[in-house]
Amino acid sequence: MKIVAYLNFDGECEAAFKYYERLLGGKLEALLTFGSTPAAESMPPSHKDKIMHARLVLTPGQELMGSDSPPGRHTRPSGVHVSLMVDSIAEGQRIFRGLADGGAIEMPFEKTFWAPGFGMVVDRFGTPWMVNCEVAS
Repeated sequence: MKIVAYLNFDGECEAAFKYYERLLGGKLEALLTFGSTPAAESMPPSHKDKIMHARLVLTPGQELMGSDSPPGRHTRPSGVHVSLMVDSIAEGQRIFRGLADGGAIEMPFEKTFWAPGFGMVVDRFGTPWMVNCEVAS
């Protein structure tokens, strides 16, 4: 079994996943629009170019998926963060800065009592993240 985070967006899924691919690495393996699927029949014309399914494979067994919410059904994430465990403070700082660009920092990336680097941010697409580095390299 594995757990995969599935993110919902208000029309910005394609932009978000292309940004995550550049920032986090990996390969964007799926980016299907509503208009390219049988769901096109039930969507208004303004939503046909929105993303029904995105899949970013980061490493074998690690992926991020998402979609644009159907019209009028989007809600901002609440009570949850996507948590990234990084291998170095430099990598944590780079990723944190990238997620913070155009977003809102909830807790700066800095040393804590449990880790040499940790921070919380809501990115420009409305996704809450925690970046954690447990090794001092």
